[in-house]
Amino acid sequence: MTNVLLRATAFIILFAVFFSCKNNQHVEPEYKGWEMFNGNFTANKYSTLAQIDTNNVQQLQIAWTCHTGDADTAAHSQIQCNPIIVNGVMYCTSPSLKLCAVDAASGKEIWAFKPFEQVEGGAAAKAGHFNLNNNRGVAYWTDGNGDERIFYAAGPYMHAVNAKTGKLIDSFGTGGKIDLHDSLGEAFKDLFITATSPPAIYKDLLITGTRVSEAMDAAPGHIRAYDVRTGRLRWMFRTIPHPGERGYETWENKDAWKLSGGANNWMGMTIDQNTGIAYIPLGSIAMDFYGGKRPGNDLFSDCMLALDAATGAYKWHFQYIHHDTWDWDPSSAPVLLTVKHDGKDIDAVAQTTKTGFVFLFNRATGQPLFPVVETPVDTATELVGEKLSPTQPIPQKPAPFVRQSLTEKDLNPYLSKEEYEEVKKRLATYHTGKMFTPQSKEGTIIFPGFDGGAEWGGPAVDPETNILYVNANEMAWILQMWDVPQKVVAKENYLQAGQRLFKLNCMACHGADRKGSGNNPSLINVKAKYNPEQFIDFINAGRRMMPSFQHLGEADKEAIRSFVLDYKPDQQKPYVQKTSPEDEFRALPYNISGYNKFLSKSGLPGIAPPWGTLTAINMNTGEHVWSIPFGNDERFAGKTTQPTGTENYGGAVVTKGGVLFIGASRDGMFRAYNKRTGQLLWEIKLPNANFATPATYELNGKQYIVLACGGGKLGTTSGDSYVAFALPDAK
Repeated sequence: MTNVLLRATAFIILFAVFFSCKNNQHVEPEYKGWEMFNGNFTANKYSTLAQIDTNNVQQLQIAWTCHTGDADTAAHSQIQCNPIIVNGVMYCTSPSLKLCAVDAASGKEIWAFKPFEQVEGGAAAKAGHFNLNNNRGVAYWTDGNGDERIFYAAGPYMHAVNAKTGKLIDSFGTGGKIDLHDSLGEAFKDLFITATSPPAIYKDLLITGTRVSEAMDAAPGHIRAYDVRTGRLRWMFRTIPHPGERGYETWENKDAWKLSGGANNWMGMTIDQNTGIAYIPLGSIAMDFYGGKRPGNDLFSDCMLALDAATGAYKWHFQYIHHDTWDWDPSSAPVLLTVKHDGKDIDAVAQTTKTGFVFLFNRATGQPLFPVVETPVDTATELVGEKLSPTQPIPQKPAPFVRQSLTEKDLNPYLSKEEYEEVKKRLATYHTGKMFTPQSKEGTIIFPGFDGGAEWGGPAVDPETNILYVNANEMAWILQMWDVPQKVVAKENYLQAGQRLFKLNCMACHGADRKGSGNNPSLINVKAKYNPEQFIDFINAGRRMMPSFQHLGEADKEAIRSFVLDYKPDQQKPYVQKTSPEDEFRALPYNISGYNKFLSKSGLPGIAPPWGTLTAINMNTGEHVWSIPFGNDERFAGKTTQPTGTENYGGAVVTKGGVLFIGASRDGMFRAYNKRTGQLLWEIKLPNANFATPATYELNGKQYIVLACGGGKLGTTSGDSYVAFALPDAK
């Protein structure tokens, strides 16, 4: 009788399993740790931890604070790192790119690796020969038998560090690191290159993208895979195709591949560890705002690219923007999810964008799950040589999560009467009113702005409901193209050449008046900070958002110095222009006047709030669930009772406990929301603003949530801390 019951029970279990598979039911794994960038291999920033929930989140308190000790307020240093926690140890980076191992229960430092001290005994770093890039995370790998490694980039090098000791692993690459210039070609060996996002791990491969310059001195953004043990290059996919390769036909200038740069994965990638497919968003082609040297659709720029992670073989692609001249490349790593679509469970990949669109694709085929329509757009441009695409792909669902047009009715009603009239008058001189308006010499309103819409923090997705949460910027910027002199004037001296070369190489970031633009600093009186030798070292290395200009000839660098530093000993020296093919290709007839927001004279937003939003979207249906202003600008206290929203950088974490955690906002708050309704549950002022994604983890039965407080962006004070929160211990 017992055997009969056992057989019957087994049959029932098998039938249930079969029925489940037959109906394609999807069971989500548990996400309890934070062992990789964005939480897990789906990049959904979701945790099944529920100790902290909607009922007790108000009881959160600081569990520990770790100071890295290297904030640089004068240089507006930042921490953009999403930390990872492995076996009770938090791995993170500091403002000066130290790699730190920290006890995740106490916040006490275990070891710190200083990458620039590994090069020439630190002398090169002190002289400024390496770029102090931003860093958004690190990668962990283990063979399961005691070999544990942390990979991350500092300057042009990808480092392999022993996770237990903090020492370089000498058997990897050359002395523990790989030069990211290697394998790109001789023409790019002196150009700026680094990696701001962590590499991805697939089995025994380390797969990485890069950050490159966004001007004509950009290196190509080819995707490369290295052996995690040896650092040997295993495969490379050229994102700027060579003759005979897929996508080459989309370039009308058939020689552009020889020197063109960009199409790089600066925002990170997501690898489906079950199928072995890597989903890789790619950026725009340099230069960002003028495409006269690259007519055509420019594959594989502004694409989602799906590759076989084991071999680099092409699977499929989708291009979000054809011939991008607005810097609207995809802004974060995509998210893997399984949606209900037409009555079926479909493995999908979602991408949020700077334009405020969400694209949703079938993971296997690249087929959009909601209709995408090639839509006619304005192509009228006054720029010689420019040739814009007549259509752009517009998803019909979900609806955009930010505003996408700016007219007079959208101006900020909380400005003073005088400032309102000045902003209104200025708006009338710009090209505006719809997306994809061509760049212009008069000035074109870019809205959503250069920084989104969605930005590099990326969305979070609750796999139980398939609700996607995205924080976004709603700030307008002005794209104005200026003529750049191409020819040397008769008997040109260093000062005259320096003025011309500044317009070509520096004006885009520091502005025509050298007063800075966007997050880029003023160069007025910079001679008080750098002597003539230090200035050359500085432009050779770059720093944070500023790329290296090591590729320029010595005469060019000295000419720029004579202008920027007002260095009189050089100003009257005769200048002889270089005439190499590289210089001729990289010389453009236009450059942007700077990264300038559409602000009033006193620096207030020219557009009406909200200036930051948080939106929940059901990815099964494509419908918005809720949307709220995110953040609050204290400068408008008393003028409105509603939150204004603020610009924000860094993503959210969503939990099974019903809570969405996010810092990111300019106002320096850390907030918890009810994920179902968007109701604010709790907030606290951080020691410095958080512009990075938090991480949540469990240790010794306690749930923690930790985030970097590095400040430095949007005029906020720089900091050096990681702060962890937890519920108080039971008494």
